[in-house]
Amino acid sequence: MSSPLYERLGGKPAVEAAVDSFYDKIMKDALIRPFFDGVDMPRQRAKQKIFLTMAFGGPTKYTGKDLRQAHAHLVERGLNDPHFDAVAGHLKSTLVELKVANDLIDEVMTIVASTRNDVLNR
Repeated sequence: MSSPLYERLGGKPAVEAAVDSFYDKIMKDALIRPFFDGVDMPRQRAKQKIFLTMAFGGPTKYTGKDLRQAHAHLVERGLNDPHFDAVAGHLKSTLVELKVANDLIDEVMTIVASTRNDVLNR
């Protein structure tokens, strides 16, 4: 059995670097940035690091809202497929920039794709 995706990605330093770069991209994207108006970004980044650590099989237990609850207010504000695709694209480009192997990027993007219906409350 192979090690968890979390470890194959590089563990905590890799997840932290990816989340920080990812949110730098998000905050420069005019399509996505409005959904983060008024959000405590240091807190958001910290929550995302914990969530992704858990999602990738790392040693953290995420205790925040589930994806439907966490995004329901954003769906009410118009969050839809183009937004989801843009966010996923920023994550993928972040992983490419960090020189993550293509097979690992594919695993990450498969996990991301599996969350679409929950994030968009379908």
